[in-house]
This record gives sequence, structure tokens and C-alpha cells, in this order.
Amino acid sequence: MAAAANGDDRPAARASAVPALRSPDAGFARDMAVHHQQAVEMSFIVRDRTQDEPVRTLAYDIANTQANQRGMLLGWLDLWGLPKVLADEPAMSWMGDGGDGGDGHSGHGGHSGHGAVQPGGALMPGMATKEELARLGTAQGRDAEVLYLQLMTDHHKGGVAMARGCAKLCTTPAERELAQGMVDAQQAELTLMADMLAKRGSAPRG
Repeated sequence: MAAAANGDDRPAARASAVPALRSPDAGFARDMAVHHQQAVEMSFIVRDRTQDEPVRTLAYDIANTQANQRGMLLGWLDLWGLPKVLADEPAMSWMGDGGDGGDGHSGHGGHSGHGAVQPGGALMPGMATKEELARLGTAQGRDAEVLYLQLMTDHHKGGVAMARGCAKLCTTPAERELAQGMVDAQQAELTLMADMLAKRGSAPRG
């Protein structure tokens, strides 16, 4: 009897559990879609600025993975009937006290100067500035490789902080699973990028 009741309750709960407009689930989907879009952009830029195969392969993998994940996040917002952009929503507000740069998650608070201003006026952790993107777009060879790896390292640190926030705060199981997958994959890529920078005589910023 109890088993039958549990079996009935779970689908009903899932059917009614559409996230609220300003929930962590919706806020993460909106913010991470913006965050991912810049990673895709930077990855396409560097593929045109170097012939180094390890960097080009990494950039291709990041672009493909994050474009696919971005599609999932935007698809959930559509499914939930929620807007993809809220003009009056400060970036990271869904994280509460942790939404002002990722402090306490990845030591990323020191990188707030590398943030991009979002519609709400807040800084999205890890995002490159327009000036940094312009520099990447004019760099060549090893200079482009190093700058890309440094910018993407900052970007991943911010992304990991955001994804950890969703893994903790989001209530949609599939979204929490995706967020934890982002944490695991991007931490592995952070290790890889540190090694790639070392081989090029450089290191992550800050």
C-alpha cells in the first residue's frame, strides 16, 4: 500500500513542480546560458588564431559541450513557460549571499574585476570583458593560446561556482544532475588547462 502511494506521489510532485520565475532553477538556467554563450564565442575565436592542435581540440570540445548544455537550459525555460531574460534580475541573485562573485566556492572573489556587466548591472563570475575578447581576437599563435587558456580558466572557475550553487539549491533533479556534471567536467578541464599553460611557459591569472 505504501509503495503504491509513493509511486503515485512522485509523478504528481514532478508534474506540479514547475520552478518559479525567480527560483534557483530558473535563475541558474538563465545565467548559465549567458555564461556558456561566451565560452562558445571564445572557443570559436581561438580556433581561428592558432594552429596548435591541443588548444584547437580543447576549444572544439568546450564549444560543443557548452552549446549543447546551453540548449538544454534554454529548453527547460521554454518547457517551464519562463522567459530566457529578466531585465530587472541581477546576475547571480538566485544564489542569495553567494551570488556576488562566487566567494566561498572556488576562491573566485578575487577575479571580480574580470567579470562582464550583465543586464542587471552585476558581474557574472569569470566572464571576460569586451576588451579581453578584443585582445583574444587580435592575438596570434602562442599569445592567443595562453590568453585563451587564462580567460577560460577564469571562466571555468566562475562556472564551477555557479554550478555548485545549482547542485545545492536547484530542485529539478535533471538540472541538479547537469550542474554536478558541469562541476566535474570543468574541474578536470581546469587541471588540463593549468598543464597546458605550464607547457607554454605561463600560468593561470591571479
